[in-house]
Amino acid sequence: MLSNSSKYAIKAVLYLALNSSEEKRVMVKDISIPINVPQAYLAKLLQELSREDIISSVKGPKGGFFLSTLNLQNTLMDVIDVIDGKKRLNSCILSLEKCDLEKPCPLHNLISPVKHNFINNLQNKTIKDFSLEIKSGTSFLPL
Repeated sequence: MLSNSSKYAIKAVLYLALNSSEEKRVMVKDISIPINVPQAYLAKLLQELSREDIISSVKGPKGGFFLSTLNLQNTLMDVIDVIDGKKRLNSCILSLEKCDLEKPCPLHNLISPVKHNFINNLQNKTIKDFSLEIKSGTSFLPL
């Protein structure tokens, strides 16, 4: 359902939510090791997210990536939209081109309610919400 690129971007954004601020910026090399993503690949993803104002960045010797208070109000769906676009999550689980309510694939009716709930949560919970769950221990992300 999610591409590896989106998974990497989500892990990076949550890492930033937990480990950065406007005063404490994080370099790509310091993110890539704990989230286990190649540095060059991660740099491209973070640049894309920065261009779309999902995350913030500052260039220069004291530069790096961080999440501002405003960035924390973005959702993980915003991250996915930048990296994969909306089509990816709405596509058929079996990758059939013509799968819909009128002509469902064999798994359509099974996965549809789960997918709807998943997408709804991605759209309605902010990055800050997810980071608070990690901080409180109600969810786990090994970083």
